[in-house]
Amino acid sequence: MTCAEKELDSAIKRIGDGDKSALAELYKLVAAQAYGYSLSLLHSVSDAEDVISELLLEIWRCAPNYRSMGKPTAWVIGIARNLCRMKLRQRQRFSPEDIDETDLADERLGVEDRAVIKACFWRLGEREREVVIMHAVVGLKFREIAEILDEPISTAISRYHGAIKKLKKELEGAL
Repeated sequence: MTCAEKELDSAIKRIGDGDKSALAELYKLVAAQAYGYSLSLLHSVSDAEDVISELLLEIWRCAPNYRSMGKPTAWVIGIARNLCRMKLRQRQRFSPEDIDETDLADERLGVEDRAVIKACFWRLGEREREVVIMHAVVGLKFREIAEILDEPISTAISRYHGAIKKLKKELEGAL
């Protein structure tokens, strides 16, 4: 377990013991990752911010039952994933048109390039997009992704590499 993971693990345990100051520490440790993950799935700043607020409440509620298994980031992102899925169900329908072009934040890309990348990304299946987001955006390891998605690690790795190949092929065809 990395130093950051140990800090997060400790913060969750302290939250479970009722330490309110540990919640602020947890926020500093995971907010950026959880927000990036949520924004990548929801494509709405306000919805992603809502998920972060709900995430902190859910962690406060669940922390007394938390059992350290050396993967606190995966535990937090798993909660964020469930909250995002609930948010998506509330919307009833989620489509690529919901994404604002500014969500692809690299200023070096022109509007057309961003539109092409967005279109190619949405040709991936839902699980493929999710694995790419978890690994490339959030930085989770494949074993953590496999645990969150409740699938073998080999499936998560295969899904990621397959998605990257599809993206390359789609982008080459688009250019």
